[in-house]
Amino acid sequence: MTSPSLVLYLAPGSSSMAVHIALHEIGVPFEARPLSFTRGETRTPAFLALNPAGQVPTLLVDGRPLTEVAGCLFYLAKRFPQAGLLPGDIDAEAQAVSWMSCIASTLHPARRMGMEHVLRVWQIAQDRLGSGDWALGSYSIVDIHLFRLFWRLARSVDLPAQSLNGLFSHHERMMERNAVQRTIECEAAIGYDLPA
Repeated sequence: MTSPSLVLYLAPGSSSMAVHIALHEIGVPFEARPLSFTRGETRTPAFLALNPAGQVPTLLVDGRPLTEVAGCLFYLAKRFPQAGLLPGDIDAEAQAVSWMSCIASTLHPARRMGMEHVLRVWQIAQDRLGSGDWALGSYSIVDIHLFRLFWRLARSVDLPAQSLNGLFSHHERMMERNAVQRTIECEAAIGYDLPA
C-alpha cells in the first residue's frame, strides 16, 4: 500500500502541534503549511474552503481534509500502525478515545474558566495518569495530545509542580523524544503566534 500524500496546515504552538509531533514520530513525508492567526490566514476563503471552522490542524490526506486533533491523530495511528502509536486491542482504543475526548472537551477549554477550574480539571488528569509513564501504559497518541496542551499551559500559567508532579514528569519524558524536539525546533523557527 502506498503512503498517502499528507499536507498539514498548522499554527506553531497551537493544537496542530500534536499532529505535527505524530507525523515526525511516524517518519513519513509530509508538507507543512504554517498559518498565522494575527494575519488572519485561518480566515481566508481558500482555507475556509478546506475547513469551514477556520481551525488548525487541518490535515489533507490525498487532498481530502481531515480536521480536529483527535481525528487526525487517530487516522495517523491507524494508517501507520508500524509506528506503534495506538495499542491494537479494542479496550485500549476505547481508552484512547476516552482520554482524547477528555483532553478536547474538559482540559482544553479550562483556561477560559479561571485558575481554580484549571487546577481542578488538571488534577483529574493527574489522577487519571497516575504513576505510570504513559497514559495507556505504552507511548501513544494520547501522550502526544496530552503533552501539547500541558506544554502550552505550563508556559502560560504558574502551576503547582508538587500536586501535578506526574504531569510534569510526563512532560519531561515527552521533551526527550526526538519527534517532540524536532517539532519544537521547526515551529520555533517559524515563530509562535498564539491567541490569548
